Amino acid sequence: MRTQYDESDVKRVLEHLEARIAAVFPPEKPLCVIGVRTRGETLAHRLIEMLKRRGFGEIRHGVLDITMYRDDLSEIGPKPMVRPTRVDFDIGGIPLLLVDDVLFTGRSIRAALNALVDLGRPSVIRLAVLVDRGGRELPIQADYAGLALNDVPADHRVNVHLVEVDGVDDILVEPRGESE
Repeated sequence: MRTQYDESDVKRVLEHLEARIAAVFPPEKPLCVIGVRTRGETLAHRLIEMLKRRGFGEIRHGVLDITMYRDDLSEIGPKPMVRPTRVDFDIGGIPLLLVDDVLFTGRSIRAALNALVDLGRPSVIRLAVLVDRGGRELPIQADYAGLALNDVPADHRVNVHLVEVDGVDDILVEPRGESE
């Protein structure tokens, strides 16, 4: 099992993800791209810039904080850090691309879908993730995954680091506790 992906790997994976998305959504039609805080937000920004270079015109962008929608909120502690959700447009009736860094159990995406329902009803919601590591606990799948890691042991984490947040672009598969 490969455990390290460097900056060039992340770039390649993101380009693959963007190409798959661009092949499905028409560039002349409106599109909502909403990133799940924190790294999903950063990836959404990158994807938007890449799609614009491909000729996509009307891309609405938002950021979703799912903290209060999580089913493990009581385990986070007495004062979870809640940051604002910023979706300053109507999501109703147009396609929405939900972006996150890693898809594991599906619980974060379930929380994101619950949060989106409170904001409106897009014509369709598609999920794009940089890494799909398998191990689902809920029936949720990515529509677009840049990298599929199906052999990650249950006691390991997939950590995505992005230069805008962490100072480096890489993906590391490591035992839980090493970087937590």
